[in-house]
Amino acid sequence: MAGNSFGTLFKLTTFGESHGEAIGGVIDGCPSGIELDFEAIQHELSRRKPGQSTLVSQRKEHDEVEFLSGIFEGKTTGTPIGFIIKNKDQKSSDYDTLKDTYRPSHADFVYEKKYGIRDYRGGGRSSARETVSRVVAGAIAKQVIKNIQINAFVSSVGTIFIDKPYQALDFSLIESNAVRCPDVLIAQKMEQYIKELKKEGDTVGGTITCVIQNVPIGLGEPVFDKLHAEIGKAVLSINAVKGIEFGSGFCGAQMKGSEHNDLHNVDGETITNLSGGIQGGISNGMDIYFRVAFKPVATVLKKQQVLTNKGELIEQQGKGRHDPCVVPRAVPIVEAMVALVLADYYLIHKKYKG
Repeated sequence: MAGNSFGTLFKLTTFGESHGEAIGGVIDGCPSGIELDFEAIQHELSRRKPGQSTLVSQRKEHDEVEFLSGIFEGKTTGTPIGFIIKNKDQKSSDYDTLKDTYRPSHADFVYEKKYGIRDYRGGGRSSARETVSRVVAGAIAKQVIKNIQINAFVSSVGTIFIDKPYQALDFSLIESNAVRCPDVLIAQKMEQYIKELKKEGDTVGGTITCVIQNVPIGLGEPVFDKLHAEIGKAVLSINAVKGIEFGSGFCGAQMKGSEHNDLHNVDGETITNLSGGIQGGISNGMDIYFRVAFKPVATVLKKQQVLTNKGELIEQQGKGRHDPCVVPRAVPIVEAMVALVLADYYLIHKKYKG
């Protein structure tokens, strides 16, 4: 299986399955001499882990990372950083009924057709459990680019939206509620809606907005390696993501050029920021902001028509412990993938400048 690595200079390779012994990764290219804040790394893992509220999967995983290499006396050595997170609360029996069937909108069918074999326990390698390794690497990447601030938050659940621009929000409130929404009143509505759907055995999608501040001018390349293209690739690799838009996004397609252009001040900053902080594929020093859409979790605890590996259609009900809405737990994953991209481009930029 290819496609298990991400990055150029700051590179992450992940391994492991949802119900295997452990999930893990190897980070190559991390600069030496960085004094790591291990509590900050564990904090990011705790933001992603299951069982943290009644709104998410009740799988109980402590998600404690164990570093195997690349760190000495609390500092990075410049050699590959190997790490694992052990799986401790697998209930593989929940998936016994899936041995011969393919769940609707999951990777089950295409995975088996492509590889001729699949680990049906929780989806194996295609499970969102794999993202725990990304969060570890992203937490380290944040410490490489510590002057850059990355804040992601839930901006919608179903048809419930924040109706304020991000500049009017208090990011310190993101972690004050289970849905990770900085608008407290909207967060209450989101939480109630998710609870109602959970009782019905159904799921719902939503959007996450990410704001990146203090980005230096010059990250990204103007042709194939555009900064927003690489962020897009990173975020679209997260399970359940179906779309991304930067700055004005799709709304910009309805505007005139004279309305959309970001005019400069004499200091080079722009008066508006409909470009979303990136122009010509290169960061311009303004806030980078984007919105990403997550589909509803595919596993619903209702009876649905499913396909068997014998080509038969039968009725089957979803089982197991699943998130009724994935977006609250996806917030730190989005931040992690952004941090990986920015750390990579920061090192590339530094190399070019000498």
